Amino acid sequence: MKQVIVITGASSGFGALSARSLALAGNIVYAGMRETMQRNRPQVLAAQEFAQTNQVQLLPIELDVNSETSIQAAVDQVIAEQGQLDVIMHNAGHMVVGPAEAFTPAQVAELYDINVISTQRVNRIVLPLLRKQQHGLVLWVSSSSVKGGTPPYLAPYFAAKAGMDALAVSYAAELKRFGVETSIIVPGSFTSGTNHFQHAGHPADDAVAAEYDSKYPNLMQQVGEKLAQLAPSDSSAQLVADEVVKIVSTPAGQRPYRVHVDPADDGSEKVSDVADTNRAAFLERIGLADLI
Repeated sequence: MKQVIVITGASSGFGALSARSLALAGNIVYAGMRETMQRNRPQVLAAQEFAQTNQVQLLPIELDVNSETSIQAAVDQVIAEQGQLDVIMHNAGHMVVGPAEAFTPAQVAELYDINVISTQRVNRIVLPLLRKQQHGLVLWVSSSSVKGGTPPYLAPYFAAKAGMDALAVSYAAELKRFGVETSIIVPGSFTSGTNHFQHAGHPADDAVAAEYDSKYPNLMQQVGEKLAQLAPSDSSAQLVADEVVKIVSTPAGQRPYRVHVDPADDGSEKVSDVADTNRAAFLERIGLADLI
């Protein structure tokens, strides 16, 4: 069934791939991105060309997750044009690379703002609509780094994704009685098909970074090469988009709570299974089994 979907951070990577795949599946997809008339204008034109070529409803929309005004305007536009909103996909995020100590507190706070607090801004505008209509899906793009094997030099990003994942887990229970579903998709380390590493930020304290680099020379190059070797040759970021389509297309009430897409298999799925099983058992113990 055709659904109205809003995706944050849809200018590239998982967001752009998911937007195209969901539109091809017959949905009305709003690809949220910021600076649609400036920096991301080429991405807007590419999405529009894709929509025209494939005769699908893929609609770029100005949506800056760091601005409540921008989010509200985008949601108002969607409701005005479609009269409904069925799925919100939290995909917007930013990666940073470097020794943790070399990042200033302001840099870490900014990263949390983009990766974690932005979802709260979006939720406070979108969820009243979903709760009122008593149905909908909140789809969170997490990371295998939350519970899997984690290399160094990515600590602030990993910590932020863990915070977002924890928020998703709590929201899942709090939205259940409103008929609003939660699905958490957990991508592994895809070294191609996304712009995470190419657009990654770096620490501001060059002196501290240099001290670490003297002990860990070329660390990220080594990590990147090893990650690429771990993943099968046919692994692609499109695998994540394909799984997103499956989740959204699954009938309400049958959607999975958490799905891993991790070709390199860093162990995240095993740990998540234990954590999610423990969570369900605890909810039963305290008389809240209906929230599972």
